[in-house]
Amino acid sequence: MKKISQPLRSLLVGIFVFTTLVIFAYGFRVTKVNLKETRSEIRQTQLVRIIRALAKPDLIKYDEQETIVKLPYMVPCPEGGYTPPEQDTTKPYLVATPACAEPGSEVTVEGFNFKPNSSGPLFFIPTSEVELRFSNLATDAHGHFTAIGKIPKRSSEEVQHIQAVTRMRVGTPRLSQTAIDTWDKIVETVFMALLATAIGTLLAVPLSFFASRNLMEDVDSPLISIALSLLFVPIGLLGGAVLAQWIDGINQVLSKGWLIPLIGLIAAPFVIAYSVRIAIPQNDAADVKRADLPKRILFGILAGFSLILSLYMLSSLCIAAGNLLAKNLGGLGFLGAFIRDCGDILDMILVVVVALAGAGIMSGFASRLGRTMIKRLPKAPLKVFCMLISAAAGSVLFLLIAAGLDWLYQFENPFWTRTFPAAAGGLLGLATAIVVQPQKYLSIGSVIYFIARTIFNALRSIEALIMVIVFVVWVGIGPFAGVLALSLHTIAALAKLYSEQVESILEGPVEAIRATGANRLQTIVYGVIPQIIPPYISFTMYRWDINVRMSTIIGFAGGGGIGFLLIQNINLLNYRAASVQMLAIAIVVASMDYISSKLRETTV
Repeated sequence: MKKISQPLRSLLVGIFVFTTLVIFAYGFRVTKVNLKETRSEIRQTQLVRIIRALAKPDLIKYDEQETIVKLPYMVPCPEGGYTPPEQDTTKPYLVATPACAEPGSEVTVEGFNFKPNSSGPLFFIPTSEVELRFSNLATDAHGHFTAIGKIPKRSSEEVQHIQAVTRMRVGTPRLSQTAIDTWDKIVETVFMALLATAIGTLLAVPLSFFASRNLMEDVDSPLISIALSLLFVPIGLLGGAVLAQWIDGINQVLSKGWLIPLIGLIAAPFVIAYSVRIAIPQNDAADVKRADLPKRILFGILAGFSLILSLYMLSSLCIAAGNLLAKNLGGLGFLGAFIRDCGDILDMILVVVVALAGAGIMSGFASRLGRTMIKRLPKAPLKVFCMLISAAAGSVLFLLIAAGLDWLYQFENPFWTRTFPAAAGGLLGLATAIVVQPQKYLSIGSVIYFIARTIFNALRSIEALIMVIVFVVWVGIGPFAGVLALSLHTIAALAKLYSEQVESILEGPVEAIRATGANRLQTIVYGVIPQIIPPYISFTMYRWDINVRMSTIIGFAGGGGIGFLLIQNINLLNYRAASVQMLAIAIVVASMDYISSKLRETTV
């Protein structure tokens, strides 16, 4: 390597220093650094006031004994002067010097016979009876104080008053209402994070396998099977959704009482087990008689119908039992509400689950049908059929994409939402079928991998604070919106972490299990999952720690939790109360960090 001469090195150093100077100078300009504001007396006074308020959190409260004493006062002095009325010197009383004054004048107020070592405000009360604070007082050990203040500009021919208010702590200390409210919200915050982590983990675990390159890169399928799947999957989705709604209608009729759902739930496992045994014979596929195929299909349908109906019955029973328990358990009514909500959630997701199951069944059927056609059809008819199916599949795919975009952007132009997508998709599918042979295997796993990774990255790039704004519109202000926002962000974050862990597993155990003839599901269950359980637990605990921290912030946008209370107190300039929430956040975050780190140590 050629050695740089000393003059050139000095020049390069000078250029580097100058460039750095310019960058930081421009940074000061862009960020509008204004040191003059830091020297402002008003801002320094406000800063000191806020720091002192934050240093005195409103944690403890005492009962206070209040003493109020009024002194008649004239503003301005009447003609001939003014002599205040005599006061009872055996009780707390006030003396003002001078006895009357012009607006804006300084007045010295003395108090006698007050409670020793007490304090409070000094008010000027005009004829409007509005308390105008113009000084503070603090009594000595003898109950005496002296305070000086300016009389407000409130002129009147009527008598006005100077009022002293002293407050003295009595009784034992107790938690303030701010501390009690903070405790309630911090508990809410922790459980928001817990629910979000649980929901996110349940969905992130299966989704993470789709974002794992080593599991998806060898997933391939012939072109004709892919085209048939693109045509059959929408049919499976729609058919599954319609089937679920139809079975739900039957359930609504049968679940009007308790007896039929109970009998159905008891009988369902036996019916399903018997139907599955007939539909999936235990002997080899080669020994299965072709004549038994209709019988197997019939019992397979019966097993699926029984399973879906039993789940709907379980949902109805949970809702009914939950409502009953919520009314009769008193303080433990939340257990009944939880059972009811679980039943309601099951009822909501069954349509989606059955629709996805229908799509999966139709996809498997399409794949099997395509492979069968490759084996049995001659090349020329197979090529023609593949071209037709690919053109139709391309049209359907582009029409679905256009329908989604039209829903978002409302083009309201049939040419761009129907005609053009159908034609473009058909031409692209036809061109693909012409170039690619029907029996050629294409890596669809890589496509699924990139789609999954793109979705996860997009969701992770959107902060939960932004997500909660959307969910607040959907479910209203409160912790439920916060849980949904955190759950969505957790799914994306954990799915990425989980998938990267799957990609780093040892390939030896996986290859050994594949060598035994195991299918893909068996390979994942016995070769992948045992290797990823400890890091999955570690990542989950770490995510719970993160969600606790994020839960303290999403309340700023209406997502509930301690953040909602904190932003309220900051907006009201109630910094002593805000200090309590900041202290609670610091304690909880530090505790969660310690607990999660210990749990991660035990799982590694």
